[in-house]
Amino acid sequence: MTFPQFAFKNVLRNKRTYAAYFLSSAFSVMIFFVYALFIFHPGIKKGITQSLAIQLMITAEFVMYFFAFFFVLYSVSTFLKTRKREFGILMMHGMTKTQLNTMVFLENMIIGSGAILIGIGAGILTAKLFFMIAAHLLDIHSLPFYMSWKAIALTVAAFLGLFLVISIFTAFLVRTNSLLSLFQSGQKPKKEPKVSVLLSLLSAVLLLASYYLAGTATLNSLLIRMLPVIAMTIVGTYFFFSQLSVFIMRALQKNRFLFWKKTNIITISSLAYRLKDNARMFFMVCIVSTVAFCAVGSLSSMKILSKQFNEDYAAEISYIARDQQPLHHDNLNEIKDELKKKQLKYSTYRTTLKILDVKTSNDRFSPKTMPVMSFSAYRTIIQKAGGKITEQPLTGKQVLKMKTSSTETFSPHMYMFKQGKLSVNADVSTEHVAMPRELIDSVGIVVSDELFKNIKPASTQEFTGFFTSRMEATNGMLDELAKDGIVRYYEKTPYTMAVSGTLADQMMKLYSALLFVALLIGAVFFVAAGSFLYFRLYADLDYDTRLYLTIKKVGLTDKELSRIVTRQLALLFFVPIAVAFVHSAFAFSALQSFFTLSIAGQVSIVLAGFLVAQVLYFLFIRQRYLRNLRKTLI
Repeated sequence: MTFPQFAFKNVLRNKRTYAAYFLSSAFSVMIFFVYALFIFHPGIKKGITQSLAIQLMITAEFVMYFFAFFFVLYSVSTFLKTRKREFGILMMHGMTKTQLNTMVFLENMIIGSGAILIGIGAGILTAKLFFMIAAHLLDIHSLPFYMSWKAIALTVAAFLGLFLVISIFTAFLVRTNSLLSLFQSGQKPKKEPKVSVLLSLLSAVLLLASYYLAGTATLNSLLIRMLPVIAMTIVGTYFFFSQLSVFIMRALQKNRFLFWKKTNIITISSLAYRLKDNARMFFMVCIVSTVAFCAVGSLSSMKILSKQFNEDYAAEISYIARDQQPLHHDNLNEIKDELKKKQLKYSTYRTTLKILDVKTSNDRFSPKTMPVMSFSAYRTIIQKAGGKITEQPLTGKQVLKMKTSSTETFSPHMYMFKQGKLSVNADVSTEHVAMPRELIDSVGIVVSDELFKNIKPASTQEFTGFFTSRMEATNGMLDELAKDGIVRYYEKTPYTMAVSGTLADQMMKLYSALLFVALLIGAVFFVAAGSFLYFRLYADLDYDTRLYLTIKKVGLTDKELSRIVTRQLALLFFVPIAVAFVHSAFAFSALQSFFTLSIAGQVSIVLAGFLVAQVLYFLFIRQRYLRNLRKTLI
């Protein structure tokens, strides 16, 4: 038998241990390959949305590759620790340290090469399905099956390099200083887990503080609080699994009524050791799962923006003429002709915006000029858009700051204008958005009709709104007047314009592309998190076998064994996921400040989907673990 054949047989002999690692690696390769197929597919290289989707997938490739590197490194280091006794036997029979490192290197390369082959093969088989899903989410024509040699070459080169570097690293991970220590590695009695009361309290304080800050975040405070809350949550989570969870188990052990009841003495005692031994793994599973939940949940909740979009664009087509050129008459007629061609019923409303020069203000972001609208014009626009006005008509010098987005946060400001030495205090904002922020210089005011009549402006602009009940039908209209549906204020053109159907469609395509990328990355993270748990279970299988064999000798039945294992596995599987759910719930609570509508429904569906997947994964692993445990106990 040659040395490579010996390494190959070693992999086959340890196939039970390597199975999850191999399948998770192959899954990562498959997703990486599918992304590469999208990047090199000639059918999605046209259009802004498609180009953006390609950029997102290139970013996803980097994220996944970075994650895969640490995933494989952690997995290999875990497996090496479980094989120390085997290494000791080989070295006792004359194997040198160089030969041992070569053997481990060859084993890793065999597994890596197999994962690359299986991953690419699975990617080729499922590529058409992913193309169909992507075409549906991106709302583009169906993508034909396309095989790119560049995608294959990129995937093979990327993962072959990754496994090569990791395999070289493993030479430093194999420690063979003492044969005795290698033989005793799996038989040494575990030391009683120690905990620090101070670190346990610190964990509780950090987590509670981060939950409070996330739960009370507003649109203004969210960006300021985000980084401190993330840092506190990560540190608090680490100490939760390494200190607080063990502290709770120790507290349960002191409760005699609970601890001495039936088989609780075995379950609780064993859990204290498992939680302490696997604290870093639980920490990683929790953080990786939280990232997966938040990424998918956040982007799925973006669907709510389609409803919120109607509030930001009162008129389906908004047109503001900045001067008196004849072209505005032609442009408005072209809009009417397009609406007629589309057979869309519509109504129009035209009003004057008076432009004042701002002299001074306590608003540090104050524009140089400001549009002024009468209250009756504001009310008419909202009513034509189907909104209900609850605000009382303004009188005298009463002023409302013009809200230009439903997510805008209000700040009161004073403005003094050059015209007529007029000064106003905008202490309250409008309840609705009458003018999109892209069409004016970010800030405007609504004044009473009486005051509006008496204002002598520096200039005037004419707003014309076209109102229909079918926003989506305006998608793609008037592209020659407003490319991609928008002519913004800062473009210094004779007019500004917004076609809400086109803007809404582009926004949804963008979020759909993000969701597609997040779903695939979330799936890889979720599978990896499950694999971490699988690795640790099988790493401890020999120790568990000895433990349960001893207990069986004093009368432990198969039913009691199943109950103990099920309870322990359930806690190991669901405690990190439960903590990740709680983290995600508070993250979504903070995200809610971005929306005027509730995202609870979309987020609940995502979390429920992950929970169902985790339950199925638990049942599968439990069945395999119990079967293997019973085989070794016979």
